[in-house]
Amino acid sequence: MIPRRLSHALLFGALLLAAPRAAAAQLANAKALTADAVKAVLTAAEAKARANSWNVSIAVVDPAGDLLGFLKLDGAATGTVQIAQGKARTSARFGRPSKVYADRITENQLNFLSVDGVVALQGGLPIIVDGRVIGAVGVSGVTSQQDEEVAAAGIAAIKQ
Repeated sequence: MIPRRLSHALLFGALLLAAPRAAAAQLANAKALTADAVKAVLTAAEAKARANSWNVSIAVVDPAGDLLGFLKLDGAATGTVQIAQGKARTSARFGRPSKVYADRITENQLNFLSVDGVVALQGGLPIIVDGRVIGAVGVSGVTSQQDEEVAAAGIAAIKQ
């Protein structure tokens, strides 16, 4: 009887020792946008916009599309606030530039209009590091192509 109890105790002890290692092996080391990174993105995007006299709104979001940082330049239209955030949210949640959805609708694939939360306008870009989306930038206020240029300039500041 004692050897059996001892073997159960040893087995239970071994399981307890192995459990933390097994759980730790399941965790991923993922990059995340820090407050300093968000500031760097906004600063670089703002510099690009100002250099071209573009009055835009700039949004930086996390992978879930939640707002981390925002800047509305003087003279940017009120509607640009919501659009910039929507472009960023779309890019973060779907892991693609928002232009992908604008192009699909232009190609008469109108079913994308029924996807909740998709803003099908160019100007949102995901921030991808090591193959993972860690956030996104959305810009609104000038042409869609110019909006995307501003977003790209912001992302370039942290991907050098």
